[in-house]
Amino acid sequence: MFDIAFSELVIIGVVALVVLGPERLPKVARTAGHLFGRLQRYVSTVKADLNREMEFSELSKVKQEVQEAARAFEQSAQQHAQSVEAEAREVSVALEHPLPPEPASAASTVQTAMLAAQEHGLADDVGAPAVSIAPAATQNTVPARTAAESAVAGIKQGTLDFGIEPVRGSRG
Repeated sequence: MFDIAFSELVIIGVVALVVLGPERLPKVARTAGHLFGRLQRYVSTVKADLNREMEFSELSKVKQEVQEAARAFEQSAQQHAQSVEAEAREVSVALEHPLPPEPASAASTVQTAMLAAQEHGLADDVGAPAVSIAPAATQNTVPARTAAESAVAGIKQGTLDFGIEPVRGSRG
């Protein structure tokens, strides 16, 4: 704290002994020690108070940051919940009001015609080609009666072609 060397303390002690005398010197030294102890306790109390205030200000800043983060999280959670609720409402409305049935596509009509032809014995199961519907067939909307008639006519003639070769097993 103070930059006082031992030699300087000895000089102060000798001067105090001469000025105060040997009878009063111990009493004065004891009083000076008590005052110095009080001063040290006061300084340590002030330091502790300052440290507490600094920690309190830091904690209040951290508390404010945590509260801001909590508000931001709460807002994002509310937005997400609202979007989920909106999707749930859309699904419930869709379930309450089903879509009207779609008109039969040409592909399903052709399959129905082929099944009808098999039932009437016009096509055999063993020699029937593997059938799959080309994307173009599903996009064209042909009236159901015309597609069925053409499919049955194609089976009768043996020229039913969906643009795919029949799958044949390769035996070696």
